[in-house]
Amino acid sequence: MAAPREKLAQALEALKALQDLDIVAIKKEEISRIHRERLIRSHFLKEVIKGWFIATPEDEQFGDSTTWYTSYWGFCSRYLEKRFYDGYCLSADQSLLMHAGNRTVPYQLIVRSSNGSNSITPLPFNTSLFSMKSQLPNSAEIMERDGLFILSLPSSLIHCSPSIFSKNPTDVRTALSQISDSSEIIRLLIENGHSTIAGRLAGAFRNTGQLKIATDILSIMKAAGYDVREKDPFGSASPVKLSMRDRSPYVNRIRLMWNEMREVIIRNFPEAPGIPQNKKTFLQSIEEQYITDAYHSLSIEKYKVSSELIERVRQGAWNPKKNKEDQQHREAMAARGYWQSTIVVMKSIERILQKENAGDVAYDDHGLWYRELWAPSVLAGLIKASDLAGYRNNQVYIGSSKHVPLNVEAVRDAMPELMSLLSSEPEASVRAVLGHFIFVYIHPYSDGNGRLGRFLMNVMLCSGGYPWTIIPVEQRNVYMAALEKASVDLDIEPLAKFISMLVVQTQKGTPLARRII
Repeated sequence: MAAPREKLAQALEALKALQDLDIVAIKKEEISRIHRERLIRSHFLKEVIKGWFIATPEDEQFGDSTTWYTSYWGFCSRYLEKRFYDGYCLSADQSLLMHAGNRTVPYQLIVRSSNGSNSITPLPFNTSLFSMKSQLPNSAEIMERDGLFILSLPSSLIHCSPSIFSKNPTDVRTALSQISDSSEIIRLLIENGHSTIAGRLAGAFRNTGQLKIATDILSIMKAAGYDVREKDPFGSASPVKLSMRDRSPYVNRIRLMWNEMREVIIRNFPEAPGIPQNKKTFLQSIEEQYITDAYHSLSIEKYKVSSELIERVRQGAWNPKKNKEDQQHREAMAARGYWQSTIVVMKSIERILQKENAGDVAYDDHGLWYRELWAPSVLAGLIKASDLAGYRNNQVYIGSSKHVPLNVEAVRDAMPELMSLLSSEPEASVRAVLGHFIFVYIHPYSDGNGRLGRFLMNVMLCSGGYPWTIIPVEQRNVYMAALEKASVDLDIEPLAKFISMLVVQTQKGTPLARRII
């Protein structure tokens, strides 16, 4: 008779076979009842709704939302496919957000289908799915994006709610910037007689500086016999001139976020002291904080069922004590990497103290910070040398966050824009807060983004003569909540106030971070 560990290993093999097919939402028929029950008992499988499951990592704590948020879009894609096949599309508002590059997990996903039931399907962590019984638009207005059927961009702009312009101005302006020619949208306006919507969109395009499209909408609709009255739905001017040449949404999205958030940071931050006269003493004060800084800097790791895990279970080597020892070994390599990275970060600060442009220095050096952070782990064989070659080549997620970091292609668009904004920004406080926030918002590397983001924050603080500032582990929940508020709601004020408070306390000589001797 097979030992219990052998039976669990067999169940894990069945789970891995499904994961190897990129199946996120698992139907109960796809894994045997015996395997399913063993995996649920061992916390490798969790039921989302009746008859539908997702895989969970071996060490996930009860109540942790990470697995659900990372699985959310993949689960919805497959669940909707099985429920409606291709006879559905996401709501116009949700479609518009996706065109703008916003993949934040929504509180409620609204789905249109002629087979909809006008009912709510509760999902984990206060999320839900509402299936609306509704006729679908012409098939030409529906497209597939990442396994989900959504409205095309022109159709999304026409059918979206008027309130989204004021509630999500960054997303809508980002979406509008991807329309390069009025013909993409005017045909739908005329065919459906949308005179009121035409006036709203003409005002929206004028707001973003797309004057020709605004004029075309007005003149062509009037020529077709419609009385169109232009109205700006945003209620405020666009904070920045958008690029209309690149139809990738990410450059404009980052640029809009930066310009909408910077004044909030300036309002909540003390004035920059300026580059210190005694540079040697300034650098020495940073070096003296290394141990305390290294202790308080945190990271988040992800796990997935692997062949190695299955074999450990089969051999009876899967147990918390053994895994803890492995974790300590990884932490030792991470500590060494943090030291090596700190050395090169200090050299970057030296350049900035010599009046080099802080953004240019960050552009030159941030890849080196990353490589030094992970060099010891490469030597120890914990990660591959190829992982240090550049930005990530896979999708990543942030623990317990509704925010989904940018996809691989978007990282290549967004990172140069971030560095350009750092180079041109005159206020050190803005460089520090938005440099850190947008870096972790993009999440350009497979791991270590939090540590690198805090390095970037401190390098930019130093560029204004602010002291090196440590985010205390005891304030982790406040810090993470502020990052989540900025990422999901685009509200930077909690993070600006939090970092400002830490800077002021450090300036007073009473930092909140517990000193480690």
